[in-house]
Amino acid sequence: DMGSDNEKRVETPSFFSVLGSVLASMFGVQSNRKREQDFTHGKPSQYIIIGLLVTIVFILILWGLVSLVMKLAGV
Repeated sequence: DMGSDNEKRVETPSFFSVLGSVLASMFGVQSNRKREQDFTHGKPSQYIIIGLLVTIVFILILWGLVSLVMKLAGV
């Protein structure tokens, strides 16, 4: 059966593919085709973990920028 062979060959998305999807979705520019691919081939845990990590990094960058601006402003 050719259909089952094609399904077996589909690999889970790579780290960079998941990261790209998470970043695109954060900015609201994820394509419908890519979103459907993520939901059919990706594991939810991958997207949750990478989404949390990206969110933490984003918060740390904002905190660092605010700290830098406050320091430069003499506050």
